[in-house]
Amino acid sequence: MKASSVILDDPTPARRPSGTADSSFSTADGFKLTGPSIPLDPRINAFRNDVADIFLAGQVLAPHYARALPRSCGSRETYVWPGPSAEGEAISELLPGEEFAVLEYAGGWAWGYCFADHVVGYVEAIALADRSLATHIVVEKCAPVTAEGSVTASVLAHLPMGSRLHGAERGACLATEYGCVPLSHLRPISDHDDDPVIVAERLIGVPFLAGGRSFHGVDAPGLVQLALSLCGFEAPRLIDQQRELGVAIPEIVKLRRGDLVLTDDVAGLMVDDLLMIHASRAAGKVTVDPVAAFDRPGLGRRRLPI
Repeated sequence: MKASSVILDDPTPARRPSGTADSSFSTADGFKLTGPSIPLDPRINAFRNDVADIFLAGQVLAPHYARALPRSCGSRETYVWPGPSAEGEAISELLPGEEFAVLEYAGGWAWGYCFADHVVGYVEAIALADRSLATHIVVEKCAPVTAEGSVTASVLAHLPMGSRLHGAERGACLATEYGCVPLSHLRPISDHDDDPVIVAERLIGVPFLAGGRSFHGVDAPGLVQLALSLCGFEAPRLIDQQRELGVAIPEIVKLRRGDLVLTDDVAGLMVDDLLMIHASRAAGKVTVDPVAAFDRPGLGRRRLPI
């Protein structure tokens, strides 16, 4: 299958350069580097040897530039992979209703980036759907989907925490294109939780899974990102990026509930001044442990403005 670059209405017109109606551009069209070359992080900047995001046209030199086609994840979460193959460990996970900016379709895969955190990777093209304006978000560990709004109706599927839905409230349910979802498991998209620790605690016992962000499996930075996002705080996906959140807490200052604690492979939120909730690779699940177990050189302690 021949690869194709794509264009549609820009998901962020204010932050991207204007262009023509063409879906792609080449360096022969007049693009050039406008200053000294600055290394860009390929994990969050979409460029390859053969194609790059049109937004990076003045920062990286590529033979071909593409403008993003905004799509949304469909009714099932899908993993983001480092290459066009479901092998090894996933980079991240796209939840239902979350947006993905497609820069190329090829061989049944879409290459681009997750719109919320800009993580670059490949998702299966079949998992993407037309964009829709979310009205509600799932706030519980998972939300059942039924064919009708009856308590006796059989469950068709479950939507993970963080899923974004478009629908109309009908009694105690939200009627969506996927079915009926109890409003008790949702809240309006404009509302936010107050405590990220309470959000994280809803996922206690969920298996550890590298790249995961759902009740099927979650990793350390994924749990932190998900808990903070439901509180209206946009957090990056990667641990080294999360080390820059908020402000550093001096060693002499006592930790408190909601503080972020990180090492090279651990990220968690303080439950109180002694215990931390995190997705533990060693325990194989989301659990609560004494923070003293992670006291080592390089331990990051961050206080967030929430």
